[in-house]
Amino acid sequence: MSSLTIMATLIRRELRTAARTRSYYLLGLAVGGILLGLTFGGGGAATGYIPTVVDLLLPLEVLVPVVAVAIGYRAIPSDLDRGEVAMLDTYPVSPSAYVGAVYLGRAVVLSAIIGIALLMVGIVVAVAAGPDTGVFATHSGVDSPILFGRFLVVTLLFGNALVAVVLLASVVVASARTAIVAAIAAVLAVVVGGEAAIVLGVLDGVLTETTLQVALGFVPNSAYRGLVFETVVGVLSAGESGYASPLISLAGLLLWIVGSLGAAAGLLRWRIG
Repeated sequence: MSSLTIMATLIRRELRTAARTRSYYLLGLAVGGILLGLTFGGGGAATGYIPTVVDLLLPLEVLVPVVAVAIGYRAIPSDLDRGEVAMLDTYPVSPSAYVGAVYLGRAVVLSAIIGIALLMVGIVVAVAAGPDTGVFATHSGVDSPILFGRFLVVTLLFGNALVAVVLLASVVVASARTAIVAAIAAVLAVVVGGEAAIVLGVLDGVLTETTLQVALGFVPNSAYRGLVFETVVGVLSAGESGYASPLISLAGLLLWIVGSLGAAAGLLRWRIG
């Protein structure tokens, strides 16, 4: 049995597990209900895609980490508790392939939950928005579903970066019982701690205008916010807002994914001897 075949088997196992987990369906309904409620309550449903993005950006910075923790914290610790990771010594699959397969399975689940909820929001805006909201008189652009599509893609990238962080945290702990604590602590350290460090850096004069953009790009939620401002909201203005560098922000989120998964694979290799 090849390593790719085993990876495919592991990914299917993750998806079957998710399909049998009722709490994921409830989580999806809750996320969809919250986003639709905010869309109607904030007036985005009647005014257009970009106002909806502005209304949802901050709530998603809270909701997406919650979903990432709920989906990823038990994935690897549950296998460790059951001894299923011992198969890495029997079958030709490396810890890197195992971690990658688990990550891909969980990333699909998060993408389905967040993606479906945002697609529902997009459909509501398409149906409910008034005909005079297509062009903003104060901007030089057009409010387009393509921009909302960018917002969806960037949000999924942010969520999947946090799933990788959660998987890394879950490998650190000894069992599934403590995995939830480790996952929450890791997300808070990365999200809240990262932004707190940036604020302190600005106040102390350590971060200049140039280094600030780099720092913002390597804190996941700041990178997410910067990508939304620069590639979605800022497109309607005369030029880029200058809040963040899209390339640095994109690189930062990808680095969190690759770095976290690499560290998780190395830690798992050490744990199983």
